[in-house]
Amino acid sequence: MKTLLIANPKGGSGKTTLATNLAGYLAASGRSVALLDLDRQKSASAWLELRDPALPAIERFEPGRKPDWLVIDSAAGLHGKNLERALKLASRVVVPIAPSLFDMAASRDFLDALREEKEVRKGRTFVGLVGMRIDPRTRVGVTVQEYLEGQGLPVLAYLRYAQSYVNAAFEGRSLFDLPHHLAARELEQWSYLTTWINQEDQA
Repeated sequence: MKTLLIANPKGGSGKTTLATNLAGYLAASGRSVALLDLDRQKSASAWLELRDPALPAIERFEPGRKPDWLVIDSAAGLHGKNLERALKLASRVVVPIAPSLFDMAASRDFLDALREEKEVRKGRTFVGLVGMRIDPRTRVGVTVQEYLEGQGLPVLAYLRYAQSYVNAAFEGRSLFDLPHHLAARELEQWSYLTTWINQEDQA
């Protein structure tokens, strides 16, 4: 079982959006997928309850089962021993960062802590960054891009704010469950991120 951890210490960074859409991508690609919701708000669990059984299956994680992939929507404030335990499970960590001064400040300490963790230092766990709700035409958008590109970690995607994410979530869907013409522009922004995930299957 391969495990993908979505982590950021700050609430509202886009963890659940990434977790549900990554689970949707993996399921649509024919993998067996389970989703583990550790966030107190349980938004990913609510999304799963809305999901049509006719869509590619995503299970709620249960101990003892071993799907091809486990996607973890982690809780805000993940640090210390909890972070260390999570990294022992995860082969890949995706860190979403929203376009605000507070998000960048919170993520800086978190990324420093990640780099010091044994699993990351020894190359057993790989970390990638995703800019969330990025508009490159704005000063904030440019500032976030410069910040991410200065972290020395792969930047997997810059995802713009789009209504398709909101509309899909209301139906328990991901972008990868929508007709292509409704999400084509957004799906292009996911291409490098999904390639990075696929490298784990080929390892």
